[in-house]
Parts: sequence; structure tokens; C-alpha cells
Amino acid sequence: MGKTCRVSTLCVLCVILALVSIATIVTLWTLALTDHGDVTAPWDSYRLPMDVIPEYYNITLWPRLSPDPNNGLYIFTGQSTVQFECVKETNLILIHSSQLSYTGQNNKHMASVTTADGAAALIIKSTWLQPETQYLVINLKSKLRQGQKYQLYTEFTGELADDLSGFYRSEYEEDGLQKIVATSQMHPTYARKTFPCFDEPALKAIFHITLIHPPGTVALSNGMERDIANITIDGVSWTKTKFEPTKKMSTYLLAIIVSDYTYISTTQKDPQIRIWARRKAIDLGQGNYALNVTGPILDFFQSYYNIAYPLTKSDQIALPDFYYGAMENWGLVTYRETNLLYDPETSSSRNKEKTATIIAHELAHMWFGNLVTLRWWNEVWLNEGFASYVAYLGADHAEPTWNVRDLIVLDEIHKVFPVDALTSSHPLSSNEDSIVLPNQISEQFDVISYSKGAAVLRMLSDFLSEPVFIQGLSTYLNHFGYSNTVGNDLWHHLQMAVKDNNGSLPHPVDRIMSPWVLQMGFPVVTINTAIGKVSQKHFLLDADSNVTVKSPYNYEWLIPIRWMRDGMVQKDIWWLMEKEVINFEMRSDGFWVLANINVTGYYRVNYDLGNWERLFTQLNTDHKVIPVINRAQLVDDAFSLARAQLLSTSLALRTTSYLSKETEYMPWQSALNNLDYYYLMLDRTDVYQPMQDYIKKQVTPLFLYFKNMTSDWSSVPVQHTDQYNQENAIRMACRSGVPECNSLTTTWFKKWMEEPQQNMIHPNLRSVVYCSAIAAGDKAEWEFGWSQFKIASVANEANKLMFALACTNNTELLNRYLSYTLNSTIIRKQDATSVITAVASNRAGQKLAWDFVREHWEYMFTEYGVGSFSFASMITGVTARFSTPAELQELKEFVEAHSATGFGSATLAVDQALERTRMNIKWLQTNKQEILNWFNSQKGDQMQ
Repeated sequence: MGKTCRVSTLCVLCVILALVSIATIVTLWTLALTDHGDVTAPWDSYRLPMDVIPEYYNITLWPRLSPDPNNGLYIFTGQSTVQFECVKETNLILIHSSQLSYTGQNNKHMASVTTADGAAALIIKSTWLQPETQYLVINLKSKLRQGQKYQLYTEFTGELADDLSGFYRSEYEEDGLQKIVATSQMHPTYARKTFPCFDEPALKAIFHITLIHPPGTVALSNGMERDIANITIDGVSWTKTKFEPTKKMSTYLLAIIVSDYTYISTTQKDPQIRIWARRKAIDLGQGNYALNVTGPILDFFQSYYNIAYPLTKSDQIALPDFYYGAMENWGLVTYRETNLLYDPETSSSRNKEKTATIIAHELAHMWFGNLVTLRWWNEVWLNEGFASYVAYLGADHAEPTWNVRDLIVLDEIHKVFPVDALTSSHPLSSNEDSIVLPNQISEQFDVISYSKGAAVLRMLSDFLSEPVFIQGLSTYLNHFGYSNTVGNDLWHHLQMAVKDNNGSLPHPVDRIMSPWVLQMGFPVVTINTAIGKVSQKHFLLDADSNVTVKSPYNYEWLIPIRWMRDGMVQKDIWWLMEKEVINFEMRSDGFWVLANINVTGYYRVNYDLGNWERLFTQLNTDHKVIPVINRAQLVDDAFSLARAQLLSTSLALRTTSYLSKETEYMPWQSALNNLDYYYLMLDRTDVYQPMQDYIKKQVTPLFLYFKNMTSDWSSVPVQHTDQYNQENAIRMACRSGVPECNSLTTTWFKKWMEEPQQNMIHPNLRSVVYCSAIAAGDKAEWEFGWSQFKIASVANEANKLMFALACTNNTELLNRYLSYTLNSTIIRKQDATSVITAVASNRAGQKLAWDFVREHWEYMFTEYGVGSFSFASMITGVTARFSTPAELQELKEFVEAHSATGFGSATLAVDQALERTRMNIKWLQTNKQEILNWFNSQKGDQMQ
């Protein structure tokens, strides 16, 4: 700690003089800058000046895993030396620092600066913290010389808080003991909360890490442990662990963890693969599946990129408290427990797939993102979209029987379409100078960056061909290894690959991709098969909305179209490069035409009514002639086109008529995703019961199909997607009131209540059974579910129960459940948003959740902070049902009430909620009667 002085006249005078000197410096800087017409001082800019470039850091951190007896806080102390080179003469050093306290050096300042060889100390005029822009500012008496290297030394203290950002504290109970984990989340701008650093992705450096920690605990970082020694500090024993230096990398990829964990590992040593978790989780084998798939996935990516994995080890660790799903720290990937641990006894096939795909996503980053890093956060999409796309390829390699590659259509493309069809959407890439604030940076990590990014890159790989795409990717990664890039660099290398392979494209790669990347939204391609006219138009869910954002491409795209006629796939891609064109080959001549085969393109497709009728005839006679992905596409496109008033709502509903004969997962899931919107809009109206009757009629054959397939529910379907669709069948049969289904789920749940140690419900079905039984039951079922949640030792099982508890129709229990989210000892901070949105998704809980958020918004926003609470998803969740003028007014009043403090990373979500609510009101007024009439017309031939 810094030295103190007694309060005296001399001390007060010194303080006054120091403050005056700092004020004088600030004034002089401002005056100097004003002379050049710029009134912004360097420390008031959120971007670092490129005057100095870091080479390496030597960092020692000492986390205290018990509270300070003086103030009750958990703290950490640290020392840091960063060596940097001066590339432009300056007497001002700006280095990021947030929520750190500094110990005064011998020079009485917060830092000391020497030449790299330590021969000479530079005189510091003043140092101060600039909290708004998160800088430690060092003002030197003389200028640093260009080309010379220097070292900046600091000693500091920070709080090891439970805020899930920077260097933070996580707690869990094991064998009746409360245990502490000191762990980290540096991404995107939290490294500065751990040590002073040049915290921008382009300022890569090598990190030499040392951790001091209690004996018996294990310390982990990006590099392998190199030297572990027992030391004594003030008569107390500690362990000091030094790690091998990292590769040259960005600050956001650093990871530091101290825990009581253990691990399992593979026998291979290059690289060594280790899975870390709580001791009990490892003992129960919950890390085995992750260990088994990591090797094959790493091997796949080494082959895919044609570059060896660049590190000596690949650690993956499951944390009790973690804000994101996972984080790609180079060599030490962090996960939520639910995403890394898999227990065959309690985890479902869906849990297993999630583990495989998330591991593949994070390991894809080891090359694309870590080895080669985007220069700034305005192109986050290229990093996250790429990892989201190739995660399906990596998981498909590890589990080839799952056919997981196709699921990208449902899980990414169909998911992002509704968001990207709003006028409040945004382009994949933004101007670099428009993304500077930490909140703006966090806002970039949304469904557009991840899912649209994945969809657009999948389309690119398809029209280039996968071998050409991979070749361009490999040369890009080899050329830019350990450095930074912009998006155009990738287009350049892909274009070189096209040339090397004598490929044929209508335009260069950058010209084709720019409209997809630099303007928001996507097109709807309309094909008039009577005359062969093909046209494109910016697709908007609200046909009357006004797009105020101008586009240099006038919302037109260069569109690759794969298509088929009457079951015959046409060989070549056809390019739509104008707003409207005639393609005589697409005239139907009495046959049906289907475009965007396997949804490789990022666009929707509409047809003339005659072609729609021919497609309906095909679906109702032999639906399997149409590829399964396109059966899902027809449903999704039709419902969205109807919402945009480009088709009648009745026609969209007709795409579900054939489902009584459909048994495949993707078309059913597509239909249910769209009918979920109908439930949200209509379950409080007189349309609800006729809709329930129709769903019951359509799903009953599917329910009976799986009953027979599984020999009266005694076995598990073999196919991966059949297991998913079995869950759909039970969920919708119970939801729509099929008596046999409700009897089945309540019986299973009651048997478990009678014998809590013997849960015979299959893990694949637990989510739907728990929810159905708790919804059908009352307090006894809920209290039993709550008691099982509290003692669950497997994170995935706890997760299933957590969501099921929101299914009750008892409003008293729902209110109690909501109140628990304000107490992190009951509901972890990372899970609070999920609980609130789950309650909001319940017909009985939506208003309760909205009222709760309004009442407690300020507390949650200030107390939890952006690092631990996904405000964007919460706003989206609690407003999803809004469809009345009164609800719109409440939302407006909520926005106005909190406009002064703002909404942080939820700012865009608030704008989207307002736009969606206006659309919902209009949709309900326009379509409610037509929908009621259609459902009433389907009442014949009811199945029991």
C-alpha cells in the first residue's frame, strides 16, 4: 500500500499544489489542442493514440480467497511491468485502467518509467486516473524518443468482486464447504480491470504471468505451468506458479484462474488436452465427453486451416459463475458448466450437441480470432460469424451420425431473419469510429454478428466451393499470423484462391460481399413462374416501415440462386444481379419451381400463387420429393411473407396442413417456431382455443408415431433429430391438451416425487416433462421441483429445473420466483436473465415479469452491471408478447423514465422492442379475424 502522511498544513499545501499542477497540465493541453481546432484532450478520447506499442508484460497477481478482515472485501494485488516501443515522440502515456488503486512509487507517482535496460528513470511530472475513458495518464517531463524502448512499472490493488468481469470471484458449495474460485473474463474490455494495459485488440503483446495462491490450490493461465514453488510472505505459506510466456496476442484473450479444481487429460502430449472442473464433477465423469470430442475437433481444424495448433496445451474449464456461454482465451477456454460438462445419466442429447458445437466454436477461434485478430470491434461479425459457421463443421466431424451441419438453418439462419428484417437492424460491419464506447463494443456481440455472420459465410463458402474457400482461408491465416486484419484482407485472399483455381464469378469477391456486409437486412427473391420474372426487394416484416438509413447499394444484392424444378436440381448457380430480370428457364410450364435449395443463400423466396398451389399439392401427395431443409424453408418463408403482407395469412397457415403426415424434425421445428409467434399474439384472445384444437389435430399423429417407435415410450429413437422431434411431439401434445400426453407426464413426475432418488424420466424428455407436470400441478409440484433444483449436482439438470419452475400457472409462485433473481445466493447472477425471460414466456407470467423489470430496473442495472446481466435478452423476452396500444405506451414510458441513465448494451434491444411492438399491434389488428376464420374452418375430422 502507499505511504501516508499526517494531516498538517504542509501536507494540505502539497495536495493543493498537486491538484493545481494537474489542473494546469489539463488546461495547457486543452489550449494547445484548441489552437489546432480540436478541443478533445488525448485522455478524453476512447481510442488510444498509437504513440507507443507494447512488446511484452511481466505480471504478478496475488488473489486473496478470503475476505479482508478490515473491510470484508475480497481483493487482489498485483505488479506489472510492460515494455513498449515509442513509435511517435510524446511526453504523454495513456494506458487503460479501470477500478484499480495504485501504490505510490519512490517518485510519489502511480507509476515509474525507465529505459528498457533500466539504466535511466524518466522524470514524471504527474499521474492521474481518468475514470470516464478508463485511463491511467502519465505525463512526462521530457518526450519519449521514437524507436526507443521503455518499461512502465506499477503496483496496484483491485477488488475480486462477484461481478463476472475482469479478475472476479465465483463461489460454489462442495461436500458442505463453501469454495472460492478466482477467475477471469477479459473480453472485450475488462483486462484493464485486472492490470494496467493497452486494452485494444490491435495492440498485441507477449504475457509473462506469475500467480501467488494458497497452498493446495491450482493456478492456471494461457501458458503451461513452468515453475511451481512454495514461498513465505509475512510468515504465511503461499504457492507461486510461473507460466510459460504466451504467444503474441490481444489483451482480451488473457485468462487467469485459481481454484481447488482437478482435471482429466489425454495421453497425447502435442498438444496436451485437459478438462478442468469441480472435483465431484470430474469424479462423476462429467468431463469425459468434452475430453473425447476435443481431440477430434482440434484435429479437424488443424486439417481445415492447414495450420498446426500453435500452443503446447489446450485447457478447458467449467465455471460455476460465467456471464458468456464460453470464452476462447488462447490455451485456456472458459465455459459455463452447462456448456462443457455432460452427464450421461441426466444430460440430454440436446445437451450433448450443445457441448460439441460450443467446444467447436471456441476451438475454431484458436486460429480465426486468436492467431489472426480483427483490428477493431466494428468487424466482430467476421470473428464470431466465422466461428459460429465452422462450429457446425467441427461438431459434424466429431459426431458424423448427427447430421448437425443442416441444423444451422434452424439454429442460426431462421433465428436471425426476424431481427434482420427490422428497420432497427444494423449492418454486419460498422464504421470504426462509430464503435468506441465499452457499451457500444458489447452491443456488437448480438445475433446479427453471430448468426447472420455464419449464414453469410456459409453462402460464400457455397458459391466459391468449399475447397476454394478453405484455400483462401488458409493463405489468409498464414499471411497474417500473430497480427491484425480488416475484413477486406479476407476477401483479397479468397479472390486469390478463386484465381488460382480458375474459378468463375460474376464479380470479384469483395464486390459480391460488400452489399451483404455493409448494409443491413436481406432480400426477398420473388419468382413469377408464369413468365419467368425474377426480382429482389429489401425484406421488411413491417411493410409500412420507413427505412431511414441510406445504403450505398440501395438495398440491392448480388444473389446466388440454387434451384430445382419438379424435383430435379438445376446444376449451376444462377446469379440475380439486378432488381428485376427475366429468366425463361424459371417458367414453370405446369411444374413447380423451388429456389434456394438447402437454404444456402441468405434470403427469402416468394412465388406466384400458381406455384404456391403446385408446391402445396406436392407436399400433400409426396412431401419427401422436396428436400427436408426446404420443407422447413417453405413454412418459415410463408409465415414471414404473410407478416410482411406479401402473402395471405391463410396461405401461410396452409403450409402446416401436411404436417399430420410429416415426421422429420426440421419442418416440424420450423412450424412450431412460427406458431410460437401466434401463441404470443393470440393466447390472450378468442383465437386461442380454435388454434389449440388445430394444433392438437396435427400433432396427435406425431405423438402416436413416437409412441409406437419407442414401444410405448420404453426406448429412445436412434436418429439424433428423431430424439428432438419426440420431445416436440410430447411438448405440443401436452400443450394442446391431448389427454394421453398430460396423463403420461404427470404420472412420470408423480413417480419421481414419490421416489426422489429414482428419477426414471429419460434425460431427453426431462425439460418437457418437468414443464408440463409443473404447469398441470400446483404448489406441491413446484416446491418439489425447487427442492430438486437446490440440490442438483449436475448443471444441466439444474438448468432444466430452473426453466421448468417458470411453467407454473400459480402467480404467487411466479412472483416469488422472480424475487429470487435479486438474491445471487439463491439464483446466480448469470441465470437471473434466463429466469425472468422464462417467466415472461409463460402466459400467466408475462405481465408479472414486465412489472418486475420495471420496478427493479434501476437496481439491476446499477447493482449487477453490464458484465453480469444480459439486459438485451431480458428486454427482448419481457416485451415479446406486447401487442396492444396500452403495452406500447407502458414501454414508451419505461424508456422515457430511464433515458437519462440509458440502457447500456440493451440500447439496440429497446429500439427493436418498440419497433416490434408497433408491428405486433398492426399485425393483430390486420390478421386476427382471418386467423380465427381459418382455424375454425379446420375443425372437421378431429382426432382423439
